Amino acid sequence: MRTKIVAGNWKMNNNKKESKQLIKDLKKSIKKEKLENTRVIVAPTFVNLSSSLKAAKYSKIEVVAQNMHQAKNGAYTGEISADMLKAIGIKTVILGHSERRTYFNETDESLAKKVDAIIENELETIFCFGELLEDRKSENHFAVVESQLKNALFHLEAGAWKSIILAYEPVWAIGTGETASAEQAQEMHAFIRSIIEKKYNKEVADEVSILYGGSVKPANAEEIFSKPDVDGGLIGGAALNVDDFTGIIKAI
Repeated sequence: MRTKIVAGNWKMNNNKKESKQLIKDLKKSIKKEKLENTRVIVAPTFVNLSSSLKAAKYSKIEVVAQNMHQAKNGAYTGEISADMLKAIGIKTVILGHSERRTYFNETDESLAKKVDAIIENELETIFCFGELLEDRKSENHFAVVESQLKNALFHLEAGAWKSIILAYEPVWAIGTGETASAEQAQEMHAFIRSIIEKKYNKEVADEVSILYGGSVKPANAEEIFSKPDVDGGLIGGAALNVDDFTGIIKAI
C-alpha cells in the first residue's frame, strides 16, 4: 500500500516564533488523528529548520527542507549542502518546485544533479514538476511532464525510487484563476504512473507516492484525494493556516 502524504510547503513565510507556534498548533490539532499509513510534513525556511525540528519532536510531524545544492561544499554563497541538512536531522528535501524553476532558473539537467546528491547522501526527495498554462492550452501537457521526468529522474536505477516522492504541480492552476478538476489530476497521475511502469516496472510505478500540488484546499481535498492515483498533496497557502491544513489532513 502506498503511503499517503500531506506536505505543507511554507515557502518564504513565518519567522522563528511563528514557525514554532504553527507546529505547536498543528501538533495539538492532529494529536487525536489516527493517521494510519499517512505522513504529515512541513517545510519551513532554512533558518527555522533546527527550531522547527525541536518543536516537532515527539509528534507525527516531519520537518523537511525546501531546497538543496548538489555540491558537497565549496564557493556557493547562500547555498546549503546535503551534509549540512543531515547534520541537523533533516531526511527529506523538496526539489524542483515550480517557483524554483521560474524564479531561479532551475532546469531538468540541474535538478538531475541534485537528485543524484539526494541518492548519494541517502536522503529522500519530494520532486516537483508540472506544465504551464500554455502547455495545457496547446495540449502539450503530457509531453512536457514526460520530458521533465525523463530528463531529471529516468537515469536512476530502479532501487533509487524508494527515495523518490513525486509532486505534480499544474502551474496553470496555481494563482491563475484557472481551476483543475479532480478528474484532470487523476488523468495526469495515471499517465505519470504509466510512463514509470514503461521505463522500469509495475512494482516501481505502483509503490511511488504521487502528490497533487494544484491549490488543494479543505473544500476540494476529499474529492481530489479520493482518486486512485492521487496519494496526497503538496500544499502551499493552506498549509500556513492550522485549521485549513488540518482539514486537508483529515480529508486524506
